[in-house]
Amino acid sequence: MSSRENILAAIKGIAVEQKALPEIPDFGVQGELTETFIQSILGNKGEVLSKVEFESWLPKAGFSKIVSLSFHFPEASTLTLPEDPHELEDLGLAILDGQFGVAENGAIWLEDDNLGLRALPFITEHLVIVLDRKNLVETMHQGYNRIADAVSGFGVFIAGPSKTADIEQSLVIGAHGAKSLRVVLV
Repeated sequence: MSSRENILAAIKGIAVEQKALPEIPDFGVQGELTETFIQSILGNKGEVLSKVEFESWLPKAGFSKIVSLSFHFPEASTLTLPEDPHELEDLGLAILDGQFGVAENGAIWLEDDNLGLRALPFITEHLVIVLDRKNLVETMHQGYNRIADAVSGFGVFIAGPSKTADIEQSLVIGAHGAKSLRVVLV
């Protein structure tokens, strides 16, 4: 028997008492769910718009290159989604549908099915996520429970525009991703 096998056999031979996992309290959120979610998005340097506000804002924003995979705004696209994400290097705006949002921190779950290309929410200069307010949960615990049985090959929580801060406490928005996040609550 090799040294490795001896070590592994010794580890397997250690009697370990089974213990129950600790109970995780349901912390919930204080206040109304939608308002808590909006405050979280604002705290993450994002913006929240109604459908009417977004429809008014979009033409004024002046984006020439837009990819919209949103069920709510398919007509907003000015280009079709290419197969190669490198062709999107100068994409101005991506509009995507989120599956659900988490009120406590403003995180929005996006899955492969709604992304088209995994790079899309990160390569675009500005990002809009359309979210049905009926699809809000209070906490990340509830969010993780919701995706526990997901069959998607890829998913990501996005909680605001890209940002980073250095040791001098200088916040930089859009350092390695979208410069802005607008959430359209429908």
